[in-house]
Amino acid sequence: MPAIDLFVSPLGRVEGDLDVRVTVEDGIVTSAWTEAAMFRGFEMILKGKDPQAGLIVTPRICGICGGSHLYKAAYALDVAWRTQVPPNATLIRNIGQACETMQSIPRYFYALFAIDLTNKNYARSPLYDEAVRRFAPYVGTSYAPAVVLSSKPVEIYAIFGGQWPHSSFMVPGGVMCAPTLSDVTRSIAVLENWRNNWLEKQWLGCSVERWLDNRTWADVLTWVNENESQYNSDCGFFIRYCMDIGLDSYGAGVGNYLATGTYFEPSMYEHPTIDGRNSALICRSGVYVDGRWWEFDQARVREDVTHSFYRGTKARHPFEGETRPIDPEAGRRQGKYSWAKSPRYEVPGLGYIPLEAGPLARRIAAGAPNAAPFQDYDPLFVDMVEKIGSSVMVRQLARMHEASKYYTWTRGWLDQLDLHETFYVKPVEHESGRGFGSTEAARGSLSDWIVIEDGKIANYQVVTPTAWNIGPRDGAQLLGPIEQALVGSPVLDPEDPVEVGHVARSFDSCLVCTVHAYDGKTGRELSKFVVNGAV
Repeated sequence: MPAIDLFVSPLGRVEGDLDVRVTVEDGIVTSAWTEAAMFRGFEMILKGKDPQAGLIVTPRICGICGGSHLYKAAYALDVAWRTQVPPNATLIRNIGQACETMQSIPRYFYALFAIDLTNKNYARSPLYDEAVRRFAPYVGTSYAPAVVLSSKPVEIYAIFGGQWPHSSFMVPGGVMCAPTLSDVTRSIAVLENWRNNWLEKQWLGCSVERWLDNRTWADVLTWVNENESQYNSDCGFFIRYCMDIGLDSYGAGVGNYLATGTYFEPSMYEHPTIDGRNSALICRSGVYVDGRWWEFDQARVREDVTHSFYRGTKARHPFEGETRPIDPEAGRRQGKYSWAKSPRYEVPGLGYIPLEAGPLARRIAAGAPNAAPFQDYDPLFVDMVEKIGSSVMVRQLARMHEASKYYTWTRGWLDQLDLHETFYVKPVEHESGRGFGSTEAARGSLSDWIVIEDGKIANYQVVTPTAWNIGPRDGAQLLGPIEQALVGSPVLDPEDPVEVGHVARSFDSCLVCTVHAYDGKTGRELSKFVVNGAV
């Protein structure tokens, strides 16, 4: 069978455009190119502005994880201005960030990912009819209640932040809210509603505590078959269905991971600094390469633009980063093909390499030894990757696993609030400084680097999880994580490459779905279609 090229554009379901071109030989993807097809330029907008402009502008980068953008922008200024953040403010920031992510987990799974599980290519599976019954968009028995209940956690965000999305209540020195006992009580009630009616009743079929007892892949398989409730839960069914249709066998990616970490122990981060950050994290940072862990070090990050529509080819640290766009037509003549930069990380002894960001990366970081008592230690996904390898299924399970984690932490943080103490300490607005702020958005590591000179922003660089994952090849011609994950994927039907969609969407790229498939030899358009129901 001759090689064919498929051009799949766009491949997300939310915002922005993600174009994917793959070369297929004998039904297997042998190479891939991911193209972010839209220029944003927020770094250019921020240059020369008041330092606090990042609190307003960066949350508009994304309508889904604006709270995450606010969170890291606030910490970047906290570091640059050398502020004091009272424990109550740290708790509220943690709660807001976690609630936004808890909202995203079921909404993403049911509305963006699981609807592809009803694709006709899987009609031969004995579980197909059940998948359609549960996951069909709008009418699926699991789809509707999960999407509706997904809004509950951000009601908590709005109680403290005034609104969601695009709140601006996190500021250098704390938060702009003064919650009452009624606010806290109401938040607990909303959180318990989400736990009882979606997380435990629908997704797990058991208690949060029972699910979190799973420490190995063998434990998970035992859990699935432990009783009828867990076997027939959406989680139990998803695992069984993935193993039947093969989603546990492809989409591995680069196999190396990065998490910058998030959520702070309040007593450990009252005076935010770059050097003190890792030791204060609850959800730990980590870089995992070839079976070894390192703590994340922001100084080792570079952004490569060799194949990006920006001037030059030099890889720069974000503090010295440049955002100088060029005409894409001129760029293509230089071998450039994407508006995304290519973030890379210097691993000791290995140089600058691509790393996967996201829930699976966080879970791998959580498996590192030597966690402090207040830090997350969770070996489950390290065991899964060692036993069965990374895949579309494993990446999805990592995302869903965090629902139980974040519920547990948020419930504890609500109990820790001391309504008699302050939520804000007014900072000194220094004329110059450098700041780094980062968090783990639903999709992965999200970071800001700010340089302040003469009371204005001299440089501002944002590195998103989508950039880590969809970035194009770098100067060493190393494929980006999604490009690598696509290689080896099967394509049963070139006119409906749902497998390509599974892989790309398992990273939940913040980019949107119409598909064009072309024959690479003739240039003929094979078809124009929507990947399984996105409109």
